[in-house]
Amino acid sequence: MENKPTSSNFIRNIIINDLKEGTYDKIVTRFPPEPNGYLHIGHAKSIVLNFDLADEFNGKTHLRFDDTNPLKEDKEYVEAIKEDVKWLGYNWDGLYFASDYFEEMYNRAVLLIKKGLAYVDDLSAEEIRQTRGTLTEPGKESPYRNRSVEENLDLFERMRKGEFKDGEKVLRAKIDMASPNLNLRDPVLYRIAHATHHNTGDKWCIYPMYDFAHPLEDAIEGVTHSLCTLEFEDHRPLYDWVIRECEMENKPKQIEFAKLNLSNTVMGKRYIKQLVEEKIVDGWDDPRLATISGLRRRGYTPESIRNFIREIGVAKSNSIVDSQMLDHFLREDLKLKAPRTMAVLRPLKVVITNYPEDQVEMLEAENNPENPEMGTRLIPFSREIYIEQDDFMENPPKKYHRLYPGNEVRLKHAYFIKCHDVIKDENGNIVEIHCTYDPETKSGTGFTGRKVKGTIHWVEAKHAIPAEFRLYEPLVLEDQEGEEESFLDRINPNSLEILQGFIEPNMENVKPQDKFQFFRHGYFNVDPKYTTDEKKVFNRIAPLKSSFKLEDQK
Repeated sequence: MENKPTSSNFIRNIIINDLKEGTYDKIVTRFPPEPNGYLHIGHAKSIVLNFDLADEFNGKTHLRFDDTNPLKEDKEYVEAIKEDVKWLGYNWDGLYFASDYFEEMYNRAVLLIKKGLAYVDDLSAEEIRQTRGTLTEPGKESPYRNRSVEENLDLFERMRKGEFKDGEKVLRAKIDMASPNLNLRDPVLYRIAHATHHNTGDKWCIYPMYDFAHPLEDAIEGVTHSLCTLEFEDHRPLYDWVIRECEMENKPKQIEFAKLNLSNTVMGKRYIKQLVEEKIVDGWDDPRLATISGLRRRGYTPESIRNFIREIGVAKSNSIVDSQMLDHFLREDLKLKAPRTMAVLRPLKVVITNYPEDQVEMLEAENNPENPEMGTRLIPFSREIYIEQDDFMENPPKKYHRLYPGNEVRLKHAYFIKCHDVIKDENGNIVEIHCTYDPETKSGTGFTGRKVKGTIHWVEAKHAIPAEFRLYEPLVLEDQEGEEESFLDRINPNSLEILQGFIEPNMENVKPQDKFQFFRHGYFNVDPKYTTDEKKVFNRIAPLKSSFKLEDQK
């Protein structure tokens, strides 16, 4: 992987200080996704942050699946997450599952019961919510809070054996029902769920809650810095309580940072899942989604995503990042890598009436003028070509410098042509235009006889390869997701436009995930889902230009 910039941030400074003071000898971070869906770019921020910090300080990063909820998790998601992390360019130092620690978690829960710090409660989930209190009023103690240690041990063991139904009993911590922090008002540690687990099968019917399991997982693995997003800041006292009262040898430090919010982008996993399940999008890897698999399919590169995340940095307050910033880093990454070629997305046939009917000549063109090492290619040219429909107007406005009757333009890599006739069908639609060319104006010959203001691209008609082009706009029409009930109302009905056009014949053997810069159109990626030997499908990753300027964000 490329050398990483070592930009200062508050987490990095904490780590430097911890190493200096000897709080930890070696840094261990972790990326702990729940396998209940596909990762999105918000997770990519956590991946880059955890792996980069560990790499910088010669530490380790674990990939751990927080699989404590069998009702929502699946092996499909486990494999997809592993693929995404690898694709982003990272290799974990250990692969772990929370479910591997279920026995130890159970034993630690037993320890809490024996210490008088946990009890089995018969209240329903709704009753627990009703007695929790508010920010201004204390909660009410459960009538089962003062069961004896012996009774709690017996009931908890029977919960494990499967003697009770889902929701019939829970294990709660005994902390403080009057605490100003609602998370410390006797939180639930275990619930009953008679469900098959993807990793442990039917061995367990009780499962630890996230707030109990997560600190134990970190401590068991020797994690030193447990990095999480800001919504867990109020959970930190409970995190520390679990570590302390369960008498864990290793004592991780939880640190919170602002999550990534992108403008006009669906970020919440539940929203993405809703779009997938209601078939509003084409699966988890739909190129309009900010899932890592969707970004990959659209054509974003791992380098562009890593550089984007490093640039936005790490902060303690939430903000919204302009989604065009990611496109900026995509262009920066591909401008020297992607071959430049011509594609016509909305074809209009041009007949060059003074060009020999049976002649085909080969014209030389650079593959990337900014990177001469990419060499050149040969492009066929003949009497019939395709140009873009919007490169011709029969009655143009002022300052229109492309093709119209009586006007002359340059064909990129070829000749000057001048329009002299417009052919229409019986409905008055233009079906083709007729032009003449000037053989003295061949590109590369140094012709200086006269100048033209417009240069347009084209594809030779006889050898052109049909292709499908998919152009994307933001999936949501507003910057923020807002209320859940109106979420689907804000879906952009014009987020996908599919066009049928042509590409140069030298692109006949393109492979999925090959990337190109199409002259004047932008950067495109060969779609891995729908491209076949017979059909080429291209996703536009990003247009060539935008109003976005990186310096404006600083």
